Amino acid sequence: MDGRNWETFLLPYEQTVEELKVKFKTMRSELKKREEYAPIEFVTGRVKRISSILEKAERLDVPLDKLEEGIEDIAGIRIMCQFVEDIRRVAEYIRARKDLTVLYEKDYITNYKESGYRSFHMIIRYPVQTALEQKIVLAEIQIRTLAMNFWATIEHSLNYKYRGGLPGDMRLRLQKSAQAASVLDSEMSSIREEILDAQKLFEDDANIVSTLLKTIHRLYAYHLVAEAIDYQQKFSELFLARDFEGMKAMMAEIKALMASKHEEEPEDEG
Repeated sequence: MDGRNWETFLLPYEQTVEELKVKFKTMRSELKKREEYAPIEFVTGRVKRISSILEKAERLDVPLDKLEEGIEDIAGIRIMCQFVEDIRRVAEYIRARKDLTVLYEKDYITNYKESGYRSFHMIIRYPVQTALEQKIVLAEIQIRTLAMNFWATIEHSLNYKYRGGLPGDMRLRLQKSAQAASVLDSEMSSIREEILDAQKLFEDDANIVSTLLKTIHRLYAYHLVAEAIDYQQKFSELFLARDFEGMKAMMAEIKALMASKHEEEPEDEG
């Protein structure tokens, strides 16, 4: 029986997951600022449970002293996308990175599994700097849509319950569900531009509200208390009417007021 200290063994994998999560979340933020749209919706990660590692090692006939080379997904990152088209784009970004090495890929979208499972997998080599040394860790990155992820999560739970021996009717229903998820992804792709336009409009309107409220609050710094209270009331009316053009006009008016107030202030005499 393996007598390793599992807590110590898993430390580099835990660090790998945390570092990669931060890097891909940062990638999402940067792409959003550069292009106003990021193909990454959100990122999650996990380190495989000890019981799952042992079960997989037994299934693949991997000796316990070869776990680091034989089990490639002890560290796992999952990147969720809105659209199927985004998956290829994210994969390209990952291939271009210099802080990791892609060893190989598994395209379960073009060549989906018989069960209906769809996802894009990348096995990478990642150098993690621990407290004592640099260690090369294997990790798996799964890139999938929200629909693919929903189906895969349910399928994983059912497989665990039935220990991989799903009843025939359950297997058939899952296959039909996978087809439905695929149709959903196709439909979303067909109205992709309309969806992105709607999301941008929502975000732009939210930014107007946030910026206007901050601008109104700045009036207090100019000792324009009565004006601030008055503009707050007007904002409430505009917000109830969802009059975003009116909010833009109000913002320009307030900025002009603050500019004139600033010009009225006497300069300090030196």
